[in-house]
Amino acid sequence: MAETKFYGTGRRKNAIAKVWVKPGEGNIEVNKKSVEDYFGKKTLVMVVKQPLDVTSTEAKYDIIASVHGGGISGQAGAVRHGLSRALVEADPELRPALKAAGFMTRDPRMKERRKYGLKKARKASQFSKR
Repeated sequence: MAETKFYGTGRRKNAIAKVWVKPGEGNIEVNKKSVEDYFGKKTLVMVVKQPLDVTSTEAKYDIIASVHGGGISGQAGAVRHGLSRALVEADPELRPALKAAGFMTRDPRMKERRKYGLKKARKASQFSKR
């Protein structure tokens, strides 16, 4: 008998997460490490677990995530987005709760590009009259 897995892709800034959800007892694995070991900070672990808290499915699924690119905060957001998409694929009735919490929407905020003549995106060198 084939094991059922549900897939979701999540993106945030430059981070991309591939997330698989399968029936289980609530283990979360990110890049072959436990979620606490990979992210370290409790706030980032909380961000990853938010879709499970909203839908009350903490002990119902095992989550396996592969994430690359960006920093750890962007990666946590990408895993959250991918997990939300995978949960909806597993159970479409969870969609309204996840949508109301804002987890189904991809965060469009990106780093602003650097403009020529400036040091950074908006930082200019100090003005002097002479």
